Amino acid sequence: MQLILFDAPDLHMHLAPLSLTRPTGAFRTGLLTHAEKWKVALGLTHEPGFKTNETLAPLFPFPEADHYLCIAGHLLPEEAFKEELKQLKEFGYLTYQNQVVAAYLPASAMEHFPEFPPSHFPTYEVAQKPRGIFRCWDIFTALGDEIPRDMAWVTANRTSATLPEHCRLIGPADRLFIEEGAAVYGATFNTLSGPIYIGKDAEVMEGSMVRGPFVLAEHGVLKMGTKVYGPTAIGPHSKVGGELNNVQIFGFSNKAHDGFLGNAVLGEWCNLGADTNNSNLKNNYAEVKMWNYALQTFESTGKQFAGLIMGDHSKAGINTMFNTGTVVGVSCNIFGAGFPRNFIPDFTWGGPQGMTGYELKAAMETMERVLARRNMTVSEPLRHLYATLAEQAKIKR
Repeated sequence: MQLILFDAPDLHMHLAPLSLTRPTGAFRTGLLTHAEKWKVALGLTHEPGFKTNETLAPLFPFPEADHYLCIAGHLLPEEAFKEELKQLKEFGYLTYQNQVVAAYLPASAMEHFPEFPPSHFPTYEVAQKPRGIFRCWDIFTALGDEIPRDMAWVTANRTSATLPEHCRLIGPADRLFIEEGAAVYGATFNTLSGPIYIGKDAEVMEGSMVRGPFVLAEHGVLKMGTKVYGPTAIGPHSKVGGELNNVQIFGFSNKAHDGFLGNAVLGEWCNLGADTNNSNLKNNYAEVKMWNYALQTFESTGKQFAGLIMGDHSKAGINTMFNTGTVVGVSCNIFGAGFPRNFIPDFTWGGPQGMTGYELKAAMETMERVLARRNMTVSEPLRHLYATLAEQAKIKR
């Protein structure tokens, strides 16, 4: 049996801009991606595959197999839903309110899945709404649950490296896990409010103060004097400094200098210049609204605290000020004094003084330089994806 994480067609654009450059199964919520979570939760030895749109498909493989267990990629593993999956002893579908959330199917039924509704196989209704990521802000909201669970999976039956004497621990020692190869210098860790994980070859520089739940994935860096309030998860190869509160960074992104980032999600290959800040609370304490790509309008988050959502390969210059509930699309270059708009479309160049389209050629040249710093190159499927997104942005603009 091959596990496939599929994009629910009716939901995919509700999770843009993060879903424009990856399937929902490749989202990172906590320490692990959704694909990694399901692999552990189901006790699989093979890597999950993805069923996504034709633009993303060349970047995310769909393995060949005789039959497939399909799970909606935006869902997070939980015991109640794992019990529901047991209904699929034979080929069939699981639905919730007429939406397919899982299926067990032969290869012959996969060509149009999940676009076509089930017809030849039985359908079973799920008793309660599965837990998952239905809007981008659900990611930072879920971190308080996801970080401890991910840590429990990753550190089970293993022993942490020793905390150096020049560091300080406040709270239970068994809630702190440091991987071998991590470098930790003169930092303070508080595990009273949740566990803390420092990944392989990560570095925590002197003077950093961290309150759990917190994750710093492999090759991540906390700069000197960084202040972190959990729940916060910093993905692999990311460098952060200043002050962070309830933040998810997917990976390969930098917020390396002073400035505040709160109730926020950054994709991959983002960079925030020195003294960049975001507001996460309105002056009148009202519910925050954020842009919804699918609805093409602002939608209430139902939350009082919501800061910044930023798509892949977007950058902000020094002293950029993001207002409460700002959504920045894919491949944007933002700079200038004052507050930019609280929705910045894909491939936008400029700031409060005015904005224009960010030409694909210039954007790709920047991408090539950025990836080269990690000894990586721009693949042809990736180049095609960004060319498609740039054309779509031009049409919408």
